[in-house]
Amino acid sequence: MTIDQQLIRSEAKDYFFLTVGLLLYAAAFTVFLMPYEIVTGGVTGMSAVIYYATGFKIQNTYIIINVSLLIVALKILGFKFLMKTIYAIFALYFMLIFAQDLMPKDASGHLVKMLGEGQDFMSLIIGCSLTGTGLAIVFLNNGSTGGTDIIAACVNKYHDISLGQVLMGVDVLIVGSCMFFPQFGDIMERMHKMVFGYCTMFIECFMLDHVMNMRRESVQFMIFSWKHEEIANAIVDETDHALTILDGHGWYTGNEMKVICLLAKRNESKTIFRIIKMVDPTAFVSQSSVIGVYGEGFDQIKIKAKKEMRKQEKKLAQAEGKPANEEK
Repeated sequence: MTIDQQLIRSEAKDYFFLTVGLLLYAAAFTVFLMPYEIVTGGVTGMSAVIYYATGFKIQNTYIIINVSLLIVALKILGFKFLMKTIYAIFALYFMLIFAQDLMPKDASGHLVKMLGEGQDFMSLIIGCSLTGTGLAIVFLNNGSTGGTDIIAACVNKYHDISLGQVLMGVDVLIVGSCMFFPQFGDIMERMHKMVFGYCTMFIECFMLDHVMNMRRESVQFMIFSWKHEEIANAIVDETDHALTILDGHGWYTGNEMKVICLLAKRNESKTIFRIIKMVDPTAFVSQSSVIGVYGEGFDQIKIKAKKEMRKQEKKLAQAEGKPANEEK
């Protein structure tokens, strides 16, 4: 398979799972959150607040806000960066329309509460668990649902503020805005909506992190065996993983021994254990979870280091007696 074919296959896979994540998000939001008028964060949450207060269609507010943000962001972030975001915005717009058309309605035209009356919090838990999972699928496949993600990316480009801080700040404001709409009822009812809104943020973010961490979770193997060469060759041949051979010394026996150090995804653990058992059933194996693995085959290092790199370049230039490059 050529490099171009691999790229096309990778992009097609991203768009397929991006669509699956958006479908899950749209279905969960329409079935479990909208009928109970539960407020969430993001542009979808802002659109929901306006819909609950005025009756203006949620998908219309969603597309208006996102298109406005896209026009600003295209100049700042570039078209290539926003391609999948543009796809996600318009796909979710039509999915929300379709999902609402499919939902049964009562005599007054309101969406039917699928779990029955008084089940607001249970519907919140189920709905946010599913929307958080849907968002995780989108983010794991290099996608974005737009909205506050665009705001966060624009702010992050010019200021040293993390994406999470921007998103949290915007979502707190969106959920808190329901306090200013008398259509939600008296002050206590509005407080009730706001507290529910902050619960949605917590559950959705928890599920988002949980699903993403499950996919990215890695483990470290330390394999002690006299058949280290056979085990290493079998692991490389079957999993295509790189590994490191360390020098070991048994304190009790006084014998020199080689130790295989291997980093792998957690879902590859069974394969690696099977290989070890087939080659040397008596091997001593230590498996431990690691917080993060960065580099080829794992996650990318995303820390900004431009300022530090410039300082190092200036120091090297001064040491060599050359003039340092000035910033343009």
